[in-house]
Order: sequence, then structure tokens, then C-alpha cells
Amino acid sequence: MAKTEISTLGEFGLIQHLTKDVKNAQASTQKGIGDDAAVLNFKDKRTLVTTDLLLEGIHFNLEYVPLKHLGYKAAVVNFSDIYAMNATPTQITVSLGISKRFSVEDLEELYSGIRLACERYNVDLVGGDTCASMTGLTISITCLGEAYDSDIVYRNGAKEHDLVCVTGNLGTAYMGLQLLERERIVMNANENATPAFEGREYLLERQLKPEARRDIIEKLHEAGIKPTSMMDISDGLSSELMHICTQSNVGCAVYEDKLPIDYQAAALAEEMNLNIVTCALNGGEDYELLFTCSLDDYEKLIPLDDVYLIGHITKPEHGINLIGRNGEEISLKAQGWNAFDPTSKH
Repeated sequence: MAKTEISTLGEFGLIQHLTKDVKNAQASTQKGIGDDAAVLNFKDKRTLVTTDLLLEGIHFNLEYVPLKHLGYKAAVVNFSDIYAMNATPTQITVSLGISKRFSVEDLEELYSGIRLACERYNVDLVGGDTCASMTGLTISITCLGEAYDSDIVYRNGAKEHDLVCVTGNLGTAYMGLQLLERERIVMNANENATPAFEGREYLLERQLKPEARRDIIEKLHEAGIKPTSMMDISDGLSSELMHICTQSNVGCAVYEDKLPIDYQAAALAEEMNLNIVTCALNGGEDYELLFTCSLDDYEKLIPLDDVYLIGHITKPEHGINLIGRNGEEISLKAQGWNAFDPTSKH
């Protein structure tokens, strides 16, 4: 099928083409796309704002990342930041830097993923910008959310004796990335090779199409649990624990045998001679929730599906430690992915 060059539409024509089917669902959206600025009205709630920048070759590789999946993921990781504040995402703006190799159809595919994410999470697309790029594809998404002031959860509220919990499983998205990179190398070396993905679809899904844990926020609310601190796991459990402990001026102890690890991820790690615990601690891009809550909430916490108690908060002088299966203490370091390190691959 012939591709349509972006230049045939121009910037305004392109924006109109990509957003013509956008419909607003949020009552707080008074005016969305079509004016110099969106107009929002959150009344008596607080407004939360987060931004993520994704650069081709740094954050994603289009050799194996479909554009629709990329659009979906780019939106969802922003929603995850808002949910991690115990708030609700309501609107996004999307700005793109586009090189000449992309066609109108390519951008339609990217936007179809963004719109799908917005529909699933009831978020309005209310604006953005497009510009030519000399270095591939750049995606910048800003997400707004709302919450009552009393409901917002920060990183700095953890207290000694609080419980440390995570959702889902850890290291799975990282193993999905390792699988994609391994098969990319094989395919580049032998064009007749077939990717060995069978039986590992879950790993690919966790890397290419993550989901924000709206369901957990709803479960915590229904159970009457307000976390004392919370954040999403984008850079790895070790890094996020350090953020919470540093900002809360506390230490923590988490237990190796309590870390939730998926069987497929563990099997692939063994096959690739990787330590799955290291992957769980430092892999990143899980977009699960890490939170602390009061010891008084223990009985409410235990019945919740897909929530795992992995440790507790300690005095700051005790440090941030992993307790091994044999009881040994290992001081945790923030070794997650670094976007400013050219040797770090994502």
C-alpha cells in the first residue's frame, strides 16, 4: 500500500487528521483540541501533572516495537505516574518530533495506540504539537490528573514499622526486553531465522504493552487502605525503594523469598544465565506499584489479590537492605536504567 507523505497534509492538516475522531469523556474538560489552549475545570480537587519524554534509540527500538504498541505504552506509563499518587488521570497532551521516514499511515498507527489507551482508562486527549525531527521519532506526553487533597499519596510518608508491598511481579518486562534484543540480533544475522517467542508471549506483553494498576488503586480504596507512601516501578525496585526511604528518612528490609517473580521470566533468566533476583531489583519498566502502609492495615491487606508483602520499614541508620534466603543482609543500590548512560540499553 502506498504511503502518504506528511508534507502533503502540512502540520495543521496532520493534527486535524490524527485527532478528528477524538471525543472527550471527562467532565473536567471544558475545551479540548481546537483552540490555543485546552480549558479544564477541576473545581474543588487538586490537579496533578506529569511528563514523560521518549526518544527513538534511547527508550525504544522500532525494529521490534510496533507503533500502535508504542503509542499505547507511551500513554499508559504517564497514567501510571498519576495512579501512583493515588489520583485519577484525566487528560493528556501529545507532542511528536517526526523524521522524514515516517508517513501519515505510521502516525495513524501510533495515534491508534494512544487513543486506545485513552479509551480504556477514560482519559481525554486535549492537545499537543508536532514538529520535524532530524533524529527519528520523539514522543513527549504530559498527563493531568485529579484527586482530593486528602487522598494524595506522596513518596515521603513512610514510617518505621510500616509494611512494604508491591503489586504484580517484578523483572518480567526486563526479561521481555532481553528476549526481544536476543531475537533481533539473531534475525539481523540470519534473515531466514524465525523468532523464538512461543510460550513467552506474557514476557513480550509486559514489555511492549504494560498496564497501569488502576485496579489496585480501586482495591485499596474499597478496602479502606490509604498507603503512607507510594510510587510506580519504572526504574527497578531498588531505585524506587531508595526514593521512598530517602524522602521519608527511613530504612527498609525486603526479603528475597517474598519478591513476586513470574515463572516465564525465571525460566528465561536461567536460560540466558541471568540472576532473576537482580533482574527483579534493577530491571525496571514493570509499572507495578510499590507502596507502604500502616501495620494496622495488615488484616485488610492480606485478602487483596496481586498485592504482595515483601518487607517492612526500619530506622534510617539500618539502611536499605535485601534479606537473602539464608538470612544474610545485602545493601541495595540504585542500579536501574540510566537514560544518560550511553552503555545502558532499553
